[in-house]
Amino acid sequence: MILSLDLKSDIPIYQQIYDQILQGIASGALEPGEKLPTVRALAGETGVNSMTVNKAYQLLKADGYIFTDRRNGATVSDSFPGADCLSDVDEQQLSMIISRASLSGIGKGRFLKLCADMYDRLSSGEGSE
Repeated sequence: MILSLDLKSDIPIYQQIYDQILQGIASGALEPGEKLPTVRALAGETGVNSMTVNKAYQLLKADGYIFTDRRNGATVSDSFPGADCLSDVDEQQLSMIISRASLSGIGKGRFLKLCADMYDRLSSGEGSE
């Protein structure tokens, strides 16, 4: 698994790992049932502390995107939480993105086109109408 981490970013490394694994799952690059590298292996591959990788894995597990067991390590879940709805946190983040777009002068039509293009690029397309 190749991750692209920006060590100079204000975004914490564990969050970058979480985000990229989540995007990999959404895009289909990581398939349900696929085994993820061990915490130690991913830490070695990325050059970050194993506790940082462990934190990302624990958050992914808590959110239902992966499951772990002592024998097989971390595996991509085959069902995901919150079917057909966003969490309160996600809705709040989306509200902030919409606010920033509006203040930047991006109209609703252009914003929706940007969202549709990004959705198509990042999503596996399952469940789309």
